Amino acid sequence: MTTDAQPLRRGLLPRVPDRFAALGAVLLAVVVLAALLAPWLAPYPLDEPRPLERLLPPSGAHWFGTDQVGRDVLTRILYGGRTSLTIAVAVLGVSAAVGVTLGVVAGYAGGWLRDVIMRVTDVFLAFPALLLSLALAVVLQPSVNTVILAIAVTWWPWYTRLAASVAASIATRPYVDAARCLGVPAPLIIVRHVLPNSLTPVLVQLSLDAGGVILTSAALSYLGLGAQEPTAEWGLMVQQGQTLFTTNWWVVTFPGLAILVTAFAFNVLGEGLRNALDPRAEVR
Repeated sequence: MTTDAQPLRRGLLPRVPDRFAALGAVLLAVVVLAALLAPWLAPYPLDEPRPLERLLPPSGAHWFGTDQVGRDVLTRILYGGRTSLTIAVAVLGVSAAVGVTLGVVAGYAGGWLRDVIMRVTDVFLAFPALLLSLALAVVLQPSVNTVILAIAVTWWPWYTRLAASVAASIATRPYVDAARCLGVPAPLIIVRHVLPNSLTPVLVQLSLDAGGVILTSAALSYLGLGAQEPTAEWGLMVQQGQTLFTTNWWVVTFPGLAILVTAFAFNVLGEGLRNALDPRAEVR
């Protein structure tokens, strides 16, 4: 999202109440802790098929039921959280590293260098992100690494545009001009002054984008272009259980709820951070 769109967004969307941001933080903490502690919380081994226990409904023995080969759904959801969160962290880390670096350089340097970087960015932004991710995933071998690469290639331009806009504003401030007059090299000015002051909107955007990355990775896995068996991944679990929805609803419902809750937690937390860190955000 560019900074040009932010005033419109503030005008159309109400401010997220603090209680919802706190709820998002709590939900996200639960999801992250459950994923990190999966080996200790999981009631059964990850990939232990039990043909005699296939498609059992939720019960005291299997809280979320079992799947087509008798694997415990709760166990796979816990381990699937690890996969989905790893994808989100990797995609956003790569996208922010590339996008912010290019954006800060473009915003500070200006001139022809900014024009070149922003035109390349515009080329990537000309394609719908999901469509470009699908195209890349089709070409590559389906795997978790493919999902990370396919999404990161389409995600970095947004951070480039955001960082470039913020860096261009910071580059005209008096303390940056003073550093130039003192003969401080441009790379040092960027590292010491421009980059640190450009990170606040980027951090807010990262928290807002995490839910979108999880949804996109789940979509790719659902289409068979992402994680493959025996990897536990929420989108793959939904794809495997879709034909059983009318007869064995738990196989597809609980992974879908995991995606929904995690995306919701990231979104409301991101909106809460935006309201807290943006002094121009108004209570409506």
